Amino acid sequence: MSRYLIAILLGTSLVAPVAVRADDKDRHERRYYDRSHRDYHVWNDNEDRAYRRFLEENHRQYHGWTRARRSEQDRYWKWRHEHHD
Repeated sequence: MSRYLIAILLGTSLVAPVAVRADDKDRHERRYYDRSHRDYHVWNDNEDRAYRRFLEENHRQYHGWTRARRSEQDRYWKWRHEHHD
């Protein structure tokens, strides 16, 4: 009986970190590097709201960050450093 209990505990301990890691991916947070300011930004809901505000102020339709051209991303990071939360 104790062998089964040990096997269950060992199996659970091996699977638990994978489950926690999978939960982290659900947040959809990624880090992006700002070349001009030489720092990283975590892309989360707060950053997405700021990006939408940036597009609105520049009279642009919303499109995903990954679809933005590099020049637009650079303009956004410059704008972002001037507009803190």
